[in-house]
Amino acid sequence: MDSAILRVTMRSHSYRRLLGANRDFRRLWIAQLISLGGDWFNVVALTGLALKLTGSTFYGGAILAASFIPQFLATPLTGVIADRFGRRRLMLGANLAGAALALTMLAVRSSRTLWLGLAAMAGLAVTGAVFDPASRAGLPNVVGGAPAGGELAAANVLMGSTWGIMAAVGAGAGGILAALIGRDAAFVVNAASFLVSAGLIVGVRADLGPSRRVRPAGRRLDVSGDLGEAIGWARSEPRALAILGQKAGYGLGTGMIGLLPFFAARVFGASDAGIGILYAARGLGTLIGPFVARPFVRAATHRLFPALTASMVLYGLAYLVFPSAPGVWVAAAVVVAAHLGGGAQNTLTSYGLQALAPDAVRGRILAFELGLVTASMAASLLVAGWAADVVAPKVVVEVLAVVMLGFAVVWGTATRRHWHTIRENTASQSEKISTRFTGRAEPSLFGVKRGG
Repeated sequence: MDSAILRVTMRSHSYRRLLGANRDFRRLWIAQLISLGGDWFNVVALTGLALKLTGSTFYGGAILAASFIPQFLATPLTGVIADRFGRRRLMLGANLAGAALALTMLAVRSSRTLWLGLAAMAGLAVTGAVFDPASRAGLPNVVGGAPAGGELAAANVLMGSTWGIMAAVGAGAGGILAALIGRDAAFVVNAASFLVSAGLIVGVRADLGPSRRVRPAGRRLDVSGDLGEAIGWARSEPRALAILGQKAGYGLGTGMIGLLPFFAARVFGASDAGIGILYAARGLGTLIGPFVARPFVRAATHRLFPALTASMVLYGLAYLVFPSAPGVWVAAAVVVAAHLGGGAQNTLTSYGLQALAPDAVRGRILAFELGLVTASMAASLLVAGWAADVVAPKVVVEVLAVVMLGFAVVWGTATRRHWHTIRENTASQSEKISTRFTGRAEPSLFGVKRGG
């Protein structure tokens, strides 16, 4: 008991030390925190507005899908540019464009102008597709990267928790704000959050890479060649392929998220406030999940695979019982449990790919991850939204929960070989890619064979 308390205390200290001592990480973390909070004000307000203007369950999923499909389409290019151009400048440009797009939501006044809101969501998704790979690929450069010191693991837990913190706070506050003073205020807050985030990123002094020093003079942008190079690296690393496959399969079982507004407003009778409560519950689970996953986020990557399997099982089981909840607060507790698993898997996959991939290819690998999960989630959300108009939404949620459980069993069985045996990383392939970009070999952070 005492040793468990000591471990928790030491982990808590590592988070405080990282935020207190690393100025650049602190600014990056707060910038993401503020921007994500504004995004959730926006999502809750636009979802409630669409439900009011159309009365259709389809738009709950369509709005989320509008933020996923463009991300999927953009990630091949954004992953390449995250490995070719200054990542800090890319993040700044994405934030400034996001502020302008967020204000477009103010033009949605009827069902005939709802397309403007969907188009703005699609544009914001593209800016996110630029920001996300650049931010996550630069993270190891900000914290030093070495898994043994725990800095990268702790940074991933904190960065993973930001989405949960602001989904919980932003969704709940967004629902209350929209109910009290109107949805337009939520749209303005979202625009302002992008500008504040940009101001914080301006002050980041660390080289997030890649910069001019890693781009040989005269080398032209070659999207297909650069993508082929990243695919070649991924094919040489079975652990990375397994993690990428997990993200795609996980997304296929997440369509029930788009039905949360319907259950809040129509089943539980809680309107915009209820939508905020359920989305906040999703955020709370996602916030806690990374900290639950923290003991598994270590240099020994074999720990990732059983933990990822367990996280998907938890997600599926929770949503299997969600439709039977007697009210919005019990439903919220079930959603928290589901997204404990969701938050854990997101942190585990992000950390695993960051640590496996060398810096020169890391942006493209993380963009692949983003593209895979957004494409599969968009497909699941659209199918779920359509199916809920044809059959009972309860049935749709239960079917998707079974899909998640089935995938967890299949993926867990297929990756059993990674649970106990650590494969030596294919260092030669990593060094070849790194040398092409930087002129020097740069093995991945997991390049050393470890027991476990």
